[in-house]
Amino acid sequence: MNLDIYERLAKAIATQFGSSCEVAVHDLRTGDLEHTVAIIENGYVTHRKKGDGPSRIVLEALKESDPTKLSDSAGYLMKTHDGRILKCATVYIRDENGVPEGIFSINYDITELLMAERAVDSILHIKEEKERTPERIPQSVNELLDDLIEQAVRLVGKPVAMMTKEDKIEAIAFLNRAGAFLITRSGDKVSKFFGISKYTLYSYIDAKQSQD
Repeated sequence: MNLDIYERLAKAIATQFGSSCEVAVHDLRTGDLEHTVAIIENGYVTHRKKGDGPSRIVLEALKESDPTKLSDSAGYLMKTHDGRILKCATVYIRDENGVPEGIFSINYDITELLMAERAVDSILHIKEEKERTPERIPQSVNELLDDLIEQAVRLVGKPVAMMTKEDKIEAIAFLNRAGAFLITRSGDKVSKFFGISKYTLYSYIDAKQSQD
């Protein structure tokens, strides 16, 4: 992966579309999960800088057993820490074997456009997307893990205090699929959150995998 080319491309796109357009490149080759952002233009859009950590999409790329099956995506919504809404696109940068070695992402701040939605709805064409709750773009792996845990709870539809063993197995299976356990010491945090031991945590993971 030639970072120089992607740095020039990122700068050109950010310049072309202005200050509301952030362009970031994640380098997946280093194995350093906490510092994947290798290039970023207009980083103030998501309050990130070079050397910061990954989004959920990066975790999915690292977790996928057959990364050649990962698909590019565009037109989906994300949310920043301070509530701004972004329209995003993600393109996988692949090596000669089709395995992702980087991620090229474009995040366009459409918050002000959404505030004037009635006037520009026919132009934006985001009726389907607006019905979904955008995911937040984390600023650290700790925030990313917190977001994934919140999503797991929403998936089950119950607070932890009311979850059965089967509910917890389902929530933890979601976290495993999302790559949460690639994050350092995530097992400790997840175990504590669900009120179980680490031994029980890994037994739940094994139980779900054996069912599948």
